Amino acid sequence: MATREDKLKKINAELETMSDEELSMVAGGTKTETANDSRFLNSLNGSCDRYGTYKVSPSTPGSDARRKEIKDAWAKVGIKATLAVEYDWQNRYFLDGREITQEEARQHAMNVTGHHMTEADWNW
Repeated sequence: MATREDKLKKINAELETMSDEELSMVAGGTKTETANDSRFLNSLNGSCDRYGTYKVSPSTPGSDARRKEIKDAWAKVGIKATLAVEYDWQNRYFLDGREITQEEARQHAMNVTGHHMTEADWNW
């Protein structure tokens, strides 16, 4: 099994090969970003529950259903989301087949619902 240092080296090496445009698409990922998605979508329109990082971790029992709930919540506002998995560090968001950043996905969702929020409104 690869060590944490090996994983970080692999990630950094991949980042070095990416163009500025590709880097702008890296919206985060990891369990923290997925948990933030749940908080945002819950505050936006109640389309999913609010989850912490442990609850959305792929190694946590029941997380598949919670992660599906988050993806379904994104779909309700027209966003196709692929969520980071244990060894994949990036969440990805798509609007009409075009990859967008997490912030663009949030802006689109707020425009669709007419509910505009700041991060302080949803990240509590």
